[in-house]
Amino acid sequence: MTPHTSAHATTAECNAALDHILAAPKSGATIGQLCFRPDYGLRTFPDTLEMAVERGIIGERWTKKPWLTLPDGEPDPRIQVSILAQRVMDLCWRDRTNTVHPGDPIVVDMNLGAANLPVGARLSAGSAILEVSDKFNTGCIKWHERYGNDSLRWINRRENRDLRLRGILCKIVQDGTVKVGDQLIKL
Repeated sequence: MTPHTSAHATTAECNAALDHILAAPKSGATIGQLCFRPDYGLRTFPDTLEMAVERGIIGERWTKKPWLTLPDGEPDPRIQVSILAQRVMDLCWRDRTNTVHPGDPIVVDMNLGAANLPVGARLSAGSAILEVSDKFNTGCIKWHERYGNDSLRWINRRENRDLRLRGILCKIVQDGTVKVGDQLIKL
C-alpha cells in the first residue's frame, strides 16, 4: 500500500482510485479477511464464519441488535452479511492502529457493482450461498467519523451508487461455512 499524505482519503484520491477499484475480478475472488462482530464496536478476525439462513452469522450481533428490522421487530435478513471490496477498504482505512475496522464480515478483492452483481444475484462463499439484497449500503455517520467526509460523499455520489463502493448487503439463502482463502463465486 502506498503511503498516504492525509489521515483520510481525499475526493481527488478517491476519484483517482476508481478505475483500479472497478478493475477488480468479477468472480472467483479470494476472500482475504473475515470479521466477526459480537456487539457494537467489537471485532475479531477469525479464519471461519458459520452462516445460517435463520440466524445470520452464528453469534453475531445481527440477531440481537440489527440496524434494520422487519415490521414485526425481527431482524431484516437483507442485512445479514455485508461484503466490502478490498480495494475500497485499502483506500479509505488508513490508520489501522487507531481506527476501527469497517466491520464488514467479508472483505474480498472483487467488483461489487450492480452491473456485475444485480439485486438477486447469488454468490457461493465457501459452502454458504448468499443473495445480493435490494438494500443499498450507504456509508453512515460511523464511516464519516472513521474514514472521512470526502470518501463518504464519494461513495454516495449519485453517479457512483450503482458501483456500490461501500459494498453490498446480502441475505443467507443456504447454511454453510466460509473461510479465509475461499473464493467468492457468482452463481
